[in-house]
Amino acid sequence: MLIKSHNFQWTREPKTLTVTAGTLIIETNPHTDIWQRTYYNFRNDNAPVFQTKTIDRYFSFVVKTDFSDARRRFDQCGIAVYLDSENWLKASVEYENDRFGHLGSVVTNHGYSDWATTEIPADVKTMWYRLSRREADFRIECSDDGESWKQMRVCHLLEGGSEISFGIYACSPENSSFKAVFTDFEFTDCAWKAHDGQQPDQNFLEES
Repeated sequence: MLIKSHNFQWTREPKTLTVTAGTLIIETNPHTDIWQRTYYNFRNDNAPVFQTKTIDRYFSFVVKTDFSDARRRFDQCGIAVYLDSENWLKASVEYENDRFGHLGSVVTNHGYSDWATTEIPADVKTMWYRLSRREADFRIECSDDGESWKQMRVCHLLEGGSEISFGIYACSPENSSFKAVFTDFEFTDCAWKAHDGQQPDQNFLEES
């Protein structure tokens, strides 16, 4: 399996883990999540993240997620760049109810999280993600089929300029547990090309 050659390790172990040829299944523990401060006024840092380290400053990472088993509010699984409890990003689909879910991402810098999200139909049960890195900047994309990609966000990690850790995660913030299925792992050259549009303004160039 591809992930075995990249020395993936757990930040915290899940309830159970099943690994077969090309497939990784995480069963979540109840009351697990990662979030820092903003709006909700609480902090949580106990979700399992399965990730590897790299000093490569330009690359892309692709994985397919299947969350058909999710059935309780906020059940989620997706990709993550987890540096420490106060500096990380994640992208996933969160189960909300039998009508819709939330496709979204969270970026946390120096202990404060944001949440960018959009509603998607509840019958969507799989999602591909592509994480691309250009130094300390990151692009998160999603896809219904692993071929046609849509940008979710471009972001910056203040502590993400050197060695980083990245991979997958799954969690159940409420009293729930579900099986998250990950397949189609792929590491590629950076699919996020250098910007060739509007040039930086003169003030930015002088400050730099």
